[in-house]
Amino acid sequence: MKKQSFNTGWLCNGQPVTLPHDAMIQEKRSADASNGGHGYFPGGVYTYEKTFFAPLEWEDKTVLVEFEGVYKNATVSLNGEKLCFHPYGYTDFTVELVSLKYGAENTLTVVADNSKLPNSRWYSGSGIYRPVSLWIGEKEHIAFAGVKITTLSYQPAKIRVETQATGGDISVEILDGGKVVAKGQGSDVEITIPDAKLWSEDAPYLYTCRVTNGSDEAVERFGIRLIEWSTRGLFINGGETLLRGGCVHHDSGILGAATYAESEYRRVRILKENGFNAIRSAHNPASKAMLDACDELGMYLMDETFDMWYNRKNPYDYGLDFNEYWRRDVEAMVRQDQNHPSVILYSIGNEVAEPFEQKGIDTGKALVDFVHSLDASRPVTCGVNLMIIGRAAKGNGIYQDGEQKTGTEGKKKKKENQNASLAFNIMASMIGSGMNKGGNSKKVDALTTPFVDCLDIAGYNYGSGRYPLEEKAHPNRIVFGSETFPQDIYKNWQMVKKYPYLLGDFMWTSWDYLGEAGLGAWSYTGGMPFNRPYPWVLAGAGVIDILGNPDASCKYAATVWGQVKKPVIGVRPVNHPGVKPAKSVWRGTNAMESWAWQGCEGNKAVVEVYAQAAFVELLLNGKRLGKKKIRECKALFKTSYTPGTLTAVSYDASGKEIARSEMRSASKAEIAVKPEKKTAQPGEIVYIPVEIADQQGIVESNADRRLTVSVSGGELLAFGSANPCMEEQYHTGTFTTYYGRALAIVRAGNVGKISISVTDGKEKAESTITIQ
Repeated sequence: MKKQSFNTGWLCNGQPVTLPHDAMIQEKRSADASNGGHGYFPGGVYTYEKTFFAPLEWEDKTVLVEFEGVYKNATVSLNGEKLCFHPYGYTDFTVELVSLKYGAENTLTVVADNSKLPNSRWYSGSGIYRPVSLWIGEKEHIAFAGVKITTLSYQPAKIRVETQATGGDISVEILDGGKVVAKGQGSDVEITIPDAKLWSEDAPYLYTCRVTNGSDEAVERFGIRLIEWSTRGLFINGGETLLRGGCVHHDSGILGAATYAESEYRRVRILKENGFNAIRSAHNPASKAMLDACDELGMYLMDETFDMWYNRKNPYDYGLDFNEYWRRDVEAMVRQDQNHPSVILYSIGNEVAEPFEQKGIDTGKALVDFVHSLDASRPVTCGVNLMIIGRAAKGNGIYQDGEQKTGTEGKKKKKENQNASLAFNIMASMIGSGMNKGGNSKKVDALTTPFVDCLDIAGYNYGSGRYPLEEKAHPNRIVFGSETFPQDIYKNWQMVKKYPYLLGDFMWTSWDYLGEAGLGAWSYTGGMPFNRPYPWVLAGAGVIDILGNPDASCKYAATVWGQVKKPVIGVRPVNHPGVKPAKSVWRGTNAMESWAWQGCEGNKAVVEVYAQAAFVELLLNGKRLGKKKIRECKALFKTSYTPGTLTAVSYDASGKEIARSEMRSASKAEIAVKPEKKTAQPGEIVYIPVEIADQQGIVESNADRRLTVSVSGGELLAFGSANPCMEEQYHTGTFTTYYGRALAIVRAGNVGKISISVTDGKEKAESTITIQ
């Protein structure tokens, strides 16, 4: 079947839009709008319409429309006739246009009903937030997503190609670039590829599989990648692999939920540049663009089905639909993932409490068996919080929605708009890292074992206390940290290296996200470090902010992993003298790589230095501030802020210098517009950082300004900063920088150039991008 974009010419509630489109991000936030889980955004009902011409030659064709993601409860109609209903907001689905009027105009209507909140524990977005495509094929054709490619071996390189078609003779060609390197015939064929290049994180080599059936054709990219797992470890094409992972929510930061290929590619690139080699798609199936980016850049992916099963975590979430639709949605995820070498794990859920009872255990086994029936080449896991299952068995369930069953009685929740994560966040904040031992008891172990042992690999959320116990307690169990505190990375990584059955670590979170307001933020305005009130909007939990800027703790993880060789200097904000921040258990520090704090002379400064070394020395303007022993790749210094140059020098045990790094304060800072690309294709999404920086590019952290962006030659999609607590909106073109940084995102026009102008009312800065 032939694919073409179907993203233009749409109306949303009567207004012209280009897909993908998040209708929620432009809604007005308020303290009364749902809760902090949604970021205080309201929901709504959004009607999308597209009128298009169906030529007469389509009459003998098969015509499908593919929706990669609609949030949520999507009803699709053609010319007023209902075609389908799709409740889950995160899975791809297709609709066959069987009642087209040929040689005439037709109207396709999609109603996305996201009016009943809360239905998510994080920001969901609303509407058709992922791309839409039109597929046209012959009556006899290869089925949509009907080609499945499986690596059978890598020495020699042998693959299996299975094709679903309505009839005809199937031919298969394997192309390397434009050259055919192997062939096969039939709907189920094994093909050996000579002198094959294998796919891995270090060498993500991709081939093309072209399947033909008469005049019909299907083209799939794939990589030769075999996964093997045992208590000896995880092996990719025979090479042992440790997962340096991070959890990632689906939103695109200041774009809201709208998913663009360029955005997903940029995010994966930045994660990889900062030492990550694995992503957990939390807690829903990843976008196709994310899968493509991971394939191209060499990033392993754990794709996850659901955040809940039949017990709801919110009054209106997918738990209402789980029993009826879970098979269809699991199949959609596996079908989408099956040819992507980056996908190495399927997850059947996150922190579900149901396995405390037999019905939940049976549900888990059914999910595992169903995934195996669809794809036996990848292991199945789940983000298991052992403590949550243990508490549920006692009648003390964490996520209480008024219906959730825990123990013999369920506790009714009185306030419908309460943050469904609140109880868990309160508990986590009180217990802190002690939560890691919540699954250590023999009683909890016995309770959870029937479910955990049905998994190929067990994912533990905040369960690192079990890591050393499993060798004797469960000698055949393979585990990894599916969700961990970033500040625990040193201790966790030592265990990953020590225990072969412990495959890796996924921190919460690698990238910040909208919703769960204030979950991970350090606040200087007081209050509890969870369920922060409006106008908080961001979780503040990411080691990389929503603009893509890593903080010092991100570099700490990279240091622990051995990905950074020079010492890293992190400075906790010095512009809040005398104020003790309210801290979050999900964030061990709020330090950043900056020594530019205008007007803060004399303020106390806490400096963190990270290095794989024995000692580190800190100097300010050449003056020695001290030399300290490195513990857990970290040393802490206290000083007073003085402008100039801050230098860190690392030493080995013999006193020999290993490496040094430095940070400088900014001189005269001005508005700086710094496009990430000099050229763009028509329609391409481009990222344009805007900074308050000096001529040397040093960003000033304490001179924020309210800026307005204007664009010609393109469309401004969003402009904003990483401020987790504010009332500005990302679509207005006016926003205040945060610690000196902001970001503009623009869709390129068709010809000429993009011109970007940024002003604070007094000063102006400009830049251009050539459209090619």
